[in-house]
Amino acid sequence: MNLSSPPKLLLGVTGGIAAYKAAELARMFVKAGWQVQVVMTAHAAEFVTPLTFQALTGRETRGALFDSAHEAAMGHIELARWPDAIVIAPASANTLAKLAQGRADDLLSTLCLATDKPLFVAPAMNRLMWANAATQENMATLRRRGITQLGPGSGAQACGEVGEGRMWEPEQVFDAVCAALDSARDLDGVHAVVTAGPTREPLDPVRFITNRSSGKQGYAVAAALVARGAKVTLISGPTNLPTPQGVLRIDVESAEQMLGMSLAVAAEAQLFIGTAAVADYRASTIAPEKLKKSGETMTVTFSKNPDILATVRDAQPRLFMVGFAAETENLADNARAKLARKKLDLVAANWVGEGKAFDTDDNALQLFWDGGGTEIPRAAKAIVAERLVAVIAERYRLRP
Repeated sequence: MNLSSPPKLLLGVTGGIAAYKAAELARMFVKAGWQVQVVMTAHAAEFVTPLTFQALTGRETRGALFDSAHEAAMGHIELARWPDAIVIAPASANTLAKLAQGRADDLLSTLCLATDKPLFVAPAMNRLMWANAATQENMATLRRRGITQLGPGSGAQACGEVGEGRMWEPEQVFDAVCAALDSARDLDGVHAVVTAGPTREPLDPVRFITNRSSGKQGYAVAAALVARGAKVTLISGPTNLPTPQGVLRIDVESAEQMLGMSLAVAAEAQLFIGTAAVADYRASTIAPEKLKKSGETMTVTFSKNPDILATVRDAQPRLFMVGFAAETENLADNARAKLARKKLDLVAANWVGEGKAFDTDDNALQLFWDGGGTEIPRAAKAIVAERLVAVIAERYRLRP
């Protein structure tokens, strides 16, 4: 495990009957040689006492934000820098909402806002609370920001109902965290450039042509790269998405702007992942004033945009390059043709249209490289990104 020795875990425990599982989880990490610091919310202390965790970890359980014994030297900031990872288990609906909103009204939420360490959440709540649109939107926001979701599972709940919302068992959480951190730094020292989102090609000062890309998959890829230790520059077309933690974001609008920035940044990078949905054509002439309505039809002449992937490849022959192929037909043939034509190291192809990929929170990919390929089944875009980046990291290390 590429962590400090012994590794350090900050275990956040929030209110809910599943808090009893956190005691076993703490014990498992301690037994595995981790230093464990538990931070409890006030509601969690109604279910399990702080003394329980102190006995298991050998460390005083923290909970108070305004604690004169620790805050003389800004103890909450020091604590946010201390761990190799933060795990919140159980993570209540209220806690997920706080994290999504960026609130800092107790010690645990403040630590999460003040850290750049890998953050894992293990949701636990009633099945209807988990299924509620607000909770699902909050969780989707957290995934886009690079926070790793662990569960929940499905089964009998303490309230007597049956459904999804049970916290994963401690063994599942422990195994998932260790597996993620074992490979988390395999891109240390690698500078990765990601293009994401659509481009806007202006027609006049107020109108433009664009496409349905939201940028969600590209932003998730950027977050997954950071989680594995890469230095990431995100070149983004217009989106409404928050910048993933630890990512340098550069905003552009047109394909030509994206190309210019890509060439400049790629000159000092080792990985280039082109997820952006770049317009193939732009208006040959941009009207200097707003086009007025006249006649029943209007003709616009378009010119071909530059090919970003091909141009960057010509400028950087040794750069490891990944392209995306959004297809509505002949996916495998078109993807392999793109792989060869643009001299790419890997192509990630997906079906689009009819509710697939664009305007959704999930995706599925088919990956192709010279002499091989694999498939990433449909899942949340954050999970697809993690699996994609794992393959990219492996192919990058194998490259001669």
